[in-house]
Amino acid sequence: MRARRLRAFAFDVDGVLTDGTLYFGVSGDAMKGFSVHDGFGLNLLRRAGLRLAIVTGRNAPIVQARAAELGIDCVLQGIQDKASGLAAVAQRFDQPLECIGYMGDDWPDLGALQRAGFAATVASAPAALRGAADWVATREPGHGAVRELCAWLLLARGELESLLAPYRGDAGVTPPRSAG
Repeated sequence: MRARRLRAFAFDVDGVLTDGTLYFGVSGDAMKGFSVHDGFGLNLLRRAGLRLAIVTGRNAPIVQARAAELGIDCVLQGIQDKASGLAAVAQRFDQPLECIGYMGDDWPDLGALQRAGFAATVASAPAALRGAADWVATREPGHGAVRELCAWLLLARGELESLLAPYRGDAGVTPPRSAG
């Protein structure tokens, strides 16, 4: 199965890790809302050994801050050609594209979805993106879509139960600290 060969996963930000709404303060600073549930899912992927990346067309300090909080290995901002951005992630992680997954939500993401080893999108994405995807979230972007993907991938890889065992108190293991 394709999910088993993944070594890394890259995500767009607006419309994937957020609901796509941009809030601007009086000074022009952009604010975004990130889901702690999505953050927990990303932490599970990282604990399963996948490297994580962000490939986004915008530049925002809050993205770098959130990525640092989650331990995301690679953050590429201001990337208009997402397919090239995904190739840069593959090169940085020293992995072939077929071992890199990508989740995007809009037309600028189509090239990356087509090149990724595993392509995921959200239900509100244009039909062409949903058609190019291996998997489509049922949860809303910025409200659990990424967590849903992470759980599905880990279940497909046979790793979800062991990663969740500490939270159930199985085997007396203390849950790892997580920056959800």
